[in-house]
Amino acid sequence: MNPPTATAAARPPHAVEAFAYLQTLVAERAALALDDGKQYLAEARLGGLARRQGLGSVWELLLQLKAQPAGAVHTEVVEAMTTNETSFFRDPGLFDAIRDVVIPDLVARRAAERRLTIWSAACSTGQEPYSMAMLVRDHPSVPASWNVRILATDLATDVLARARAGRFTRLEANRGLAANRLVRWFAQVGTDWEIAPELRALVEFRQLNLADPWPLLPQVDVVLLRNVLIYFPVAAKRRVLAQVRSVLRPDGYLILGNAETTFNLDDRFVRVGIGTASAYRLVGSTEGKP
Repeated sequence: MNPPTATAAARPPHAVEAFAYLQTLVAERAALALDDGKQYLAEARLGGLARRQGLGSVWELLLQLKAQPAGAVHTEVVEAMTTNETSFFRDPGLFDAIRDVVIPDLVARRAAERRLTIWSAACSTGQEPYSMAMLVRDHPSVPASWNVRILATDLATDVLARARAGRFTRLEANRGLAANRLVRWFAQVGTDWEIAPELRALVEFRQLNLADPWPLLPQVDVVLLRNVLIYFPVAAKRRVLAQVRSVLRPDGYLILGNAETTFNLDDRFVRVGIGTASAYRLVGSTEGKP
């Protein structure tokens, strides 16, 4: 259990109203369901922003925002409340399955087009799309001449800026990167590690709020939507999955987090095994088999 930064008794009376406003704000802006009892999370993530605004507490900040028209600080609050936990090759078994099953299958299907398009739909600071770029470029079945495009989107503009820079601390690089990949695809810059320009050129970063109507997106072969839906209420999950269907190619793959499913949300998807992992495909696409 995460310990709160202040006990409920120590919070001012107006904290109740302020937290209720925060719940409404993140629900409307990001379809994020912020449960009762998560006041400690608000205190941990918004304390620095409150201090930068010259305010004595998170609750003062939120009440001030409640009384104002929406603006840049409102956006900063929403972005700060989103979860950005990530690492390279997070869930190695899944990436092994993508390497061994998904990529060979798609290469065979796209032989005439010689093109692959992958979407990392909640890319955070970039580890997931860069992991996919390494996986594709190191894969023996993907010719170097193929057109590989990796679209990477996130709600938070600050994490997108870090992702575009492609520079990671030693600690970040050590989380999930094998030594041979670090040497092959990164250059050391001071105490940091910077991704190779060849990989950076494969990835296009864009700001996108999954809870809003989506802009025009390309048709994609793989959608990585991991550990996102778990934070959304049911209605928002259904909207997002319906929009995924509009961009996923008929024989493509949707990959969710281990604790997520389309079951009872969208019956147009069917769960399929890919090695020791699983993915989702549209009903009728090769009878649900990879």
